[in-house]
Amino acid sequence: MVSQKTRIDKNIPRKASFSKFSLRTTLVVPFVLQICAAVGLVAYLSFQSGQQSVNEVAYQLRREVSNRIKQNLENYLKTPYLIHKINLDSLELKQIELQNIPSLERHFWKQINQFSEIGFIGYASEQGEMLGMERLDNGLIEVNLMENSSPGNLGIYTTDKQGNRSALRKVIPNFINNKRPWYQKAVQSKKATWSDIFIYQGTPRPAISAVVPVYDGAGQIQGVLFNDFLLSLISDFLKTLKIGESGQTFIIERSGMLVASSTEKPFVIKNQKANELQQIPQLLSAVESRDPLVQFTTKYLLSRFHNFNSIRTEQQLDFKFKNQRYFAQVSPFRDEYGLDWLIVVIVPESDFMGQIETNTHRTIILSVVALIVAITLGILSARWIAHPIFRITQASEYIADGNLDQHVNESHPIVEIKKLANSFNSMAGQLKDSFETLEDKVEERTTELAQANQEISALNQRLKIENIRMSAELDILQQMQQLILPKPAELQAIKGLDIAGFMEPAEQVGGDYYDVLCTEGLVTICIGDVTGHGLESGILMVMTQAAVRTLQELQESEPVRFLNTLNRTIYKNVQRMKSDKCLTLALLNYADGKVSISGQHEEIIVVRKGGQIERIDTIDLGFPIGLDEDILDWINQVVVDLEPGDGVVLYTDGIPEARNIEQEFYGIERLCEVVSENWHRSAEEIKQATIDDLRKFMGEEKVIDDITLLVLKQQGNIVHN
Repeated sequence: MVSQKTRIDKNIPRKASFSKFSLRTTLVVPFVLQICAAVGLVAYLSFQSGQQSVNEVAYQLRREVSNRIKQNLENYLKTPYLIHKINLDSLELKQIELQNIPSLERHFWKQINQFSEIGFIGYASEQGEMLGMERLDNGLIEVNLMENSSPGNLGIYTTDKQGNRSALRKVIPNFINNKRPWYQKAVQSKKATWSDIFIYQGTPRPAISAVVPVYDGAGQIQGVLFNDFLLSLISDFLKTLKIGESGQTFIIERSGMLVASSTEKPFVIKNQKANELQQIPQLLSAVESRDPLVQFTTKYLLSRFHNFNSIRTEQQLDFKFKNQRYFAQVSPFRDEYGLDWLIVVIVPESDFMGQIETNTHRTIILSVVALIVAITLGILSARWIAHPIFRITQASEYIADGNLDQHVNESHPIVEIKKLANSFNSMAGQLKDSFETLEDKVEERTTELAQANQEISALNQRLKIENIRMSAELDILQQMQQLILPKPAELQAIKGLDIAGFMEPAEQVGGDYYDVLCTEGLVTICIGDVTGHGLESGILMVMTQAAVRTLQELQESEPVRFLNTLNRTIYKNVQRMKSDKCLTLALLNYADGKVSISGQHEEIIVVRKGGQIERIDTIDLGFPIGLDEDILDWINQVVVDLEPGDGVVLYTDGIPEARNIEQEFYGIERLCEVVSENWHRSAEEIKQATIDDLRKFMGEEKVIDDITLLVLKQQGNIVHN
C-alpha cells in the first residue's frame, strides 16, 4: 500500500487503455445517430405524406374528370332522344305526317339546323321509302330521298339556304332500308335504342344512330325514325379537358373498340386492296391504338380483369409505363337505351411529384447541415464532459492496482460531475478504511458458509432417504390396487356374462375403483371414483374394495342397506384419517337377465343387441360415499331387463373429460358412438376399440385423470374378428 497521497491532475498519464469505445465516442455517436434517425424519419414521413397527398389528389382529379365526362355524355346523348320525343309527339298530334314528304322534309331541315351535334335526321319506311337530312363537314345540308317512284335508288340532293332542294348530286343504287343494321336493330328491339358505332364513308366521321320504331294503330311496323349523333363531339370535348399537366382520357366499348379519345381519332383509313387507291375508314380497337399509353393501358386492363365485361364498378388503378408510374380510373357509363361504355382517365404521377421532389431535396440539404452542426457540438460537448470523468477513471485504475491514496479535483461547473468527484473521494477514503477489516470478515463468512453447506448436504441426504421411502410405499400401494382388481379368469368364470375391464391411473396411485364379484348366481358390479389422486385416494379405494367384498360375502343383496352400510364404514375411516376425500359409487346387481342400478356416479350406458344406446342418469340414485354419515334417504334403484346380446357399459369421468391438443373434450356422445359401432364384437374387443379411439383422440396430450372402463354383455351370439 502506498502511504504518500497522490493528486490526480489533467496531465496524469494513462496506465491502461479503454475498452472498445471511449466516453467521447459513446457521447457523440448516439447523439449523432439520434439526429440522423430523427431527420431521416422526418424526411421519410414527409415523403410518405407527400405520396399520400399525391394519391389523394390524383384520386380526386380522376374522379372529378370522370364525373365531368359522365355529365357531358348524359347531356350530349339526351339530344337524339329529345328529337325522337319531339317527332313522336308531332306525329301523335298530327302536326306532321310520314307520308307528306314536303312537310316532313321541312320539319327535318329545321331540326338539323337546330341541333348542331346531330349529323343526320331521317325516317325510313317499311315499304322502302326514306327521307333524311345530312350535315356535311363544311356545314352544308343535303337531302337523302328515296321514293316509291324509284325504289332502291337513294338520291342525294344539295339544298339552298332555305332548305330547298337545288340539284341531284348523286344516286346510290340498291339501297334497301330494312337490310340496314340500324333498321333491323330498331325492329328487333321494338323500342328506342342505339345502333352500333359506324363511320360515314364519304367524309369519315364516327357516329352512332338513335333509332325508334314507329307503329300504326293496329301495332304494325310502319318504319323507323333515326338520327345520328357525331362522336367527334365527344373527342373534341375530351381534348378540352385539363387533366393535370399531361393526363389523357379515352372511352371504349365493352368490345374494346375506341369511342372517343383526347389524343387521337377513333378510326383509321385503310386501302381496300393493296393495288387499289380506294380508302376505307375502319373503327380502331384500343389495343391497336396509335397512342402507346392508350394501347398499354388497354392491355393492362385486359390482363387485370381478363375482359372488359368484368368491370362493373368504378376501379382505381396504378401501373408503370416506361419507368413512370401512372394513375388510372375506369368508370362504367350506361344509359336507359342500352349504351354501355367504359371511361378511362390516366394521370402520370410526375404531374404531382415536382414540388414534392423539390421539398425532399431541400429537406436532405437541411438535414446534412443539421448533422454537421450536431456532430461539431457533440464533439465539443463530449470533450468538456468526458475530461473530468477521464481523470476519475484514471484514479479508479490506480485504486484497482492497490494504490488507495487517490484524490481528484472537485471543481467543475457541471453539478453532477462535481458531486461525482466528491463521491469518488469519499468512497476512496471509505474503501481504504474498509479494506483493513475485509479479510477478517471474508474468513468469518467462509467458515459460516462451510457450516451451512454441511447442514444442507445432511438435509438433502435425509430428503433423498425420505423420497425413497415414500416411493417404496406408493409402489406397494399401487401393487395392492392392482392385486385386488378382478382377474380375467374370474371374469370369464361368471356364467351368462361376457365381461372386460380396464383401469389406468393418471399418477402413480389413482383413485378409480371397479370390482366384479359373484356369489351363488348373484353378480355384484361396483365402479367408483375417489376425489383426487395419491396416497389417500389409493387407500380409500382399497378400503372401499374390502368393504364391498365383506358385504357381498355376507350376502347383503338389498342395495339400500348395502350402500348405507358401506357409506358408514368409509365415512368413519375418513374421519379417523382426518381426510376430506369421498367417492362416487355405482352398485349393480345382476341375476337372471335383470340388473338393478343404485348409487350416484356417471351415467350408466345400456346397450341393446342392435347397438341402440340408452343412458341412465344416476344423480337421483344415491349420494357420494364418505361425505355424510347417513345417506339412507338418498338411495334409490332402477331395474333394467337385459336380453341376450344386451349389455351395460360403466366408466369414470376420465374418459368423457379427456382432452386433445385443441383442449376439446372426448365426450359421452363419442363414447356411446364407438360402443354402438363395435357392439357386435366381444366385450374385450369393445373395450379395446374404445380405449384405442380414446388414445387416438388424445394424441400426445397427457392423461390428467384416471381412466376406467367396464363392459358387461349378456351372453348371446358374439361375433369375434
